[in-house]
Amino acid sequence: MPMNAMRAWGVAGLLGSGFLGCTHAETAPATRVTTATGTVELPAPYTTDSVRQFSKVVGWPEGKAPVAEGFTVSRYATGLVSPRNLYVTPNGDVLVAEANTELRGLMKLGAKLVGYSASQRTGPSANRITLLRDADHDGVPETRTVFLSGLNQPFGMWVLGDSFYVANTDALWRYPYRPGDTAITGEGKKILELPAGGYNNHWTRNLLGNPEGTKLYVSVGSGSNVGEHGLSNEVRRANVLELNPDGSGERIYASGLRNPVGLRFAPGTRVLWTAVNERDELGDELVPDYLTHVEDGGFYGWPFSYFGAHLDPRVKEQDPERVKRALVPDVPLGSHTASLGLAFNEGTMFPERFRGGAFIGQHGSWNRSKLSGYQVVFVPFSNGQPTGAPEPFLTGFIQDVDKREVHGRPVGVTFLPDGALLVADDAGDTVWRVSR
Repeated sequence: MPMNAMRAWGVAGLLGSGFLGCTHAETAPATRVTTATGTVELPAPYTTDSVRQFSKVVGWPEGKAPVAEGFTVSRYATGLVSPRNLYVTPNGDVLVAEANTELRGLMKLGAKLVGYSASQRTGPSANRITLLRDADHDGVPETRTVFLSGLNQPFGMWVLGDSFYVANTDALWRYPYRPGDTAITGEGKKILELPAGGYNNHWTRNLLGNPEGTKLYVSVGSGSNVGEHGLSNEVRRANVLELNPDGSGERIYASGLRNPVGLRFAPGTRVLWTAVNERDELGDELVPDYLTHVEDGGFYGWPFSYFGAHLDPRVKEQDPERVKRALVPDVPLGSHTASLGLAFNEGTMFPERFRGGAFIGQHGSWNRSKLSGYQVVFVPFSNGQPTGAPEPFLTGFIQDVDKREVHGRPVGVTFLPDGALLVADDAGDTVWRVSR
């Protein structure tokens, strides 16, 4: 497991410099922080202006697809309604969570909408899970059914024994399940309330079971950008929660994670990893999103600090003792990339160098002068540890960077039993299959 000592320079250096006492009037210098994959340059806050550059989704023309060098990219499923997350059941069915942010109520109230473009879907969410089955393994599902509907912004999905779990934005539900079911017909039971609402797209609740089947993990993003509504509104948020399969025994497994969405165990280990969206409005290069291992009891800084002890100048009521133990993330993923999906490659279809590595869907964000994200990146791993910086893997989502035109926006990623990679493109209403 990555050791905190590897990254102590960033914390100790800042403590020694008195950075923990900085205020709005004191501008922190640019710094270099050591991570598990090298160093990251962090400019001072407000080195550049905070800007809003929304993308315009133009869709995918016939015959056009994303590009992965050396691979074939094909349409696995089309005509979906904001496919956001993917899950492969133990028998090989693909479940697609179709959901999006609903803004109409906010618009009626005249609320200030932060981070949304007119091209983003703001109507009613589909609020369903669709099943895709490719029984003949030709790369095209011949069965497509509504697996479960009437949900409330579903995202996380998990099968454990004879139960199917779905994480709605406001609650975790459990349903009776049999392998091979093409639809859920039994009555569900709400086993855990979850805090709902909040900043931008922080409605997603990912879900993961441990390898032993004894614990579930639920990611809950913050309800604000940087705690601007008070920490009393952040109870049980910006956390990864751990609980028993019956919904009991909830505890905070890790905290200070602004919006942890991707959630996986590294292959061959019991180490949990997550992809996290960091805060907005500090400038083009702050703060990098990141991939990190998740320590039991670990604190990752939000809202007080980022990348260790780098204080956020907007937080007036600081917590120096917590900041002292804030962990530095393992792999920076670029600022304002909206890194959401996470999957580890455990198959043999891809070349050797991709095996065991992490694939991350970067949805793209609005808070940068030029578009960033809008791709799937690959992070090499060896023996459960990252060994290099992220590199572009699936690209071509941007049509014209100057006009800010994009074909689609990748989100959830997962691997099929045959080793092919699936990518959910919620703006393009498509699931892509990457094979070799």
